[in-house]
Amino acid sequence: MKIVYLDNAATTKMSDKVINEMTKSFSENYGNPSSVHTLGQRAKSTVENARHIVAKNLKAETTEIVFTSGGAEGNNLVIRGFLKANKDKEKHIITSKIEHSTILKTFEQLEKEGYEVSYIGVNETGVVDIEELKRELREDTALVSIMFVNNETGVIQLIKEIGEILAERNIFFHTDAVQAIGKLKILPKDLKINALTATAHKFYGPKGAGFVFIDKKYSVEKEIWGGSQERNRRAGTENVHGILGLGVALEEVYENLEEISEKENKLQNYLENKLKIEIEKLGKKIKINGEKANRIKTTTNVYIEGVDIQMLLVALDLRGICISGGSACMSGSLENSHVLKAMGLTDEELKGSFRISIGKDTTIEEIDYFVENLIEVIL
Repeated sequence: MKIVYLDNAATTKMSDKVINEMTKSFSENYGNPSSVHTLGQRAKSTVENARHIVAKNLKAETTEIVFTSGGAEGNNLVIRGFLKANKDKEKHIITSKIEHSTILKTFEQLEKEGYEVSYIGVNETGVVDIEELKRELREDTALVSIMFVNNETGVIQLIKEIGEILAERNIFFHTDAVQAIGKLKILPKDLKINALTATAHKFYGPKGAGFVFIDKKYSVEKEIWGGSQERNRRAGTENVHGILGLGVALEEVYENLEEISEKENKLQNYLENKLKIEIEKLGKKIKINGEKANRIKTTTNVYIEGVDIQMLLVALDLRGICISGGSACMSGSLENSHVLKAMGLTDEELKGSFRISIGKDTTIEEIDYFVENLIEVIL
């Protein structure tokens, strides 16, 4: 069966270079980075080289990069770790209504632990309401976490503006940049970001490897206890091969970012224009959710009149086409998207919206195949 993969926001396929470098490492680089012998130090050098790559591309210091198992751990490490390290201070924290579940579930748990949480809304295009954020800021606000790019719509948030507002008040600012790293050139210090989360499998690296940037001005208490790895911020033997793959993937994608972005921009325009033309021919309504906002060039969230997303996903999968109803982490749930709901979509629109996410290897032919089969399924 022909496979057309249009779910890159859920995870990307590892690049050939990453696979080759990791395969070689599996057989040759098996020492423990904490060991003092030659093999151990070789493994440590691998980890530190990847740390250097991350720091270089973020224009940060290597001491500000902590390797993790991915986005979920990274978000918890930064948010819970910062609050624990400052547990005697303020108890008010802020996030938005459209965050990934790893943020929302963490904040829900923090509410149970005594923190007061403000959830900021978004406008109809999916952009966080800056004026509401300003109104919610208080003298006892300790932390604000707003995602860089939404995982369902691809909408880019006003991170620079938010960073400047929070910097004036000396409020710790974290951004979940899982959907942004590898697609946008991000320099956290220029944007007044104090902490940032990323994971390798969103930019053609392996699953199980991620990193956080934490500005050296701030300390966090580790969530995983044991050894003193990662400068005593994350215990446990480092995932050497995964970290290697992360570094290779990040360097590769940023070296080719301009070329990749240009290709993805053309593909997204082609996809969205073709969808509109073909669906309108059927006399059905179609809407690109968040279309008027600034979006990354890989994610399209679309509503089509009369579509039942649950049936659509299965029907397309039987034809070898992989798309998503929204966040991959929530795909097992029949609940409507909290992101689209916050944007004000109707119940019908919520039930008929789905996500198509292209990548650097997506082709025009694959998009044509997808649209042709989509039309056949919904007729």
